[in-house]
Amino acid sequence: MHGLHLTADLHDCQCGLQWLTDREALGAVCLKAVSAAGLQAVGKLFHGFPATPQGPGGVTATVLLAESHLCIHTWPEQRGVTLDVYVCNFSGDHSAKAHALMECLVALFQPRRSERNELQRGRVPA
Repeated sequence: MHGLHLTADLHDCQCGLQWLTDREALGAVCLKAVSAAGLQAVGKLFHGFPATPQGPGGVTATVLLAESHLCIHTWPEQRGVTLDVYVCNFSGDHSAKAHALMECLVALFQPRRSERNELQRGRVPA
């Protein structure tokens, strides 16, 4: 269960609105980013939410990875996004791939401000 868990809360995203509202567009770019990072997608779910009086509906995009998962939640009315990338490092160190995936997605959303965290999960027996 040893792995790396990266999270990012993105605020005031300057990207095109489609990346915050279009589940098909966001899903396609997620799959492309996963592949470009050298990770393997084994499942996916992209869900669009209906519009509200506050504005257009957001998207939840989840990609199940052979190495673990990617999950994105968007709030277009706030121009906000949360990113979650977790990779298991059981059979090899996938940390650099996780960082590459995170950097690609942060660049896509173009936040003016972000809060990022990195957590090493599990312990490798000595």
